[in-house]
Amino acid sequence: MNNKELVIKAAKDVREHSYAIFSKFKVGAALITKNKKIYKGTNIESASYGLSMCAERNCIFNAYSNGVRKNDIVALAIVGKTKGSFAPCGACLQIMSELLNEDTPIYLVNLDRPKIIKEYTIKKLLPLQIGTKDIQK
Repeated sequence: MNNKELVIKAAKDVREHSYAIFSKFKVGAALITKNKKIYKGTNIESASYGLSMCAERNCIFNAYSNGVRKNDIVALAIVGKTKGSFAPCGACLQIMSELLNEDTPIYLVNLDRPKIIKEYTIKKLLPLQIGTKDIQK
């Protein structure tokens, strides 16, 4: 399997561990590093929605907690199942804009249409980014 297939399979697998008790919208995310190590995350909900955590942030925070940095990351995959299209929320996009390189492939896979894999970069998903370079010192 190539990197794209590996990371998408990992995101599909971890989606099954989602705790989406309120939204019923299970999401899985996985990233793969240059040395082919995979880090996963899934969405975990709370009755207090503000305390919930998206799959994308869980995945990226997991990798960073284990010493991975943006130059190590080869690709990120996000898997959900919906009748329409889906994309990462604003909070996840902001984290991706800071913790991924702007040309890192981001694969979006809708399990209702598994053969259609949409490929983006953070620059495409969030063209007007605010990052550490924008903070005045």
